[in-house]
Amino acid sequence: MIIVKDLWKKFGDLEVLQGFNLEVQKGEILVILGRSGVGKSVLLRHIIGIEKPDKGTVEVNGVVISELKQKDIYKAVMNMGMLFQGGALFDSMNVLDNTGFYLSQHKNPETNKRYKKEEIKQKVVEALKMVDLEEAIEKMPSDLSGGMKKRAALARLIVYRPQILLYDEPTTGLDPITAQQINELIVKTQNELKGTSIIVTHDIHSALYVADRIALIKDGKIAYIAEPSAFMEIDDPLIKVLKETLTHHPQARKEQKDV
Repeated sequence: MIIVKDLWKKFGDLEVLQGFNLEVQKGEILVILGRSGVGKSVLLRHIIGIEKPDKGTVEVNGVVISELKQKDIYKAVMNMGMLFQGGALFDSMNVLDNTGFYLSQHKNPETNKRYKKEEIKQKVVEALKMVDLEEAIEKMPSDLSGGMKKRAALARLIVYRPQILLYDEPTTGLDPITAQQINELIVKTQNELKGTSIIVTHDIHSALYVADRIALIKDGKIAYIAEPSAFMEIDDPLIKVLKETLTHHPQARKEQKDV
């Protein structure tokens, strides 16, 4: 479980998070919506320990991440993974080395020994197959399309099987067909890892497809949080705008979850 209590964060004169409170249940996909600049990505960076709050706490599975020293944060967040908005692939590494980078830098938790190159490649191939990218294993990031970069970045998460997955605008800049492929992969990854996912986005189509619950940030805090159908019925101008952007209601994913 992830518990955020009375979180405040200010950058210069801009107050981004203003007494932010949130509880994320184990095993759910929570989507957080909001205008640009309201603190969605800032929240993710606090959860994974990159940012320190001005006030308040972030607790993950009983550990107060926000109060740890830097050397202790690293150990505390080893079960987390984050998909950054731009993918954050290493330009100088091919897809194989990008995907296996975490494994090459860490020991196998079961044996406490370094992974062998053969083990890393096997795990990388399995992860790339899951995102339908195994044929690009030798390609460099510069040779990949935007959607392929997102899938490669997702494979990099899958390969070390984190239990908490954070997604920063996973469908931004993608065409509708590719964006839907990423949505389907998010659900597939959730089912495979049986983890907990937090997705920040402005894409209501994506939110309705993947979410167990949807939250809306306004004025530096959560204004509403509800299951998708109930969320869309909330009487609020921002939610009304979101509804008006829908050309059709996306296919429910409940069938996928139960397969």
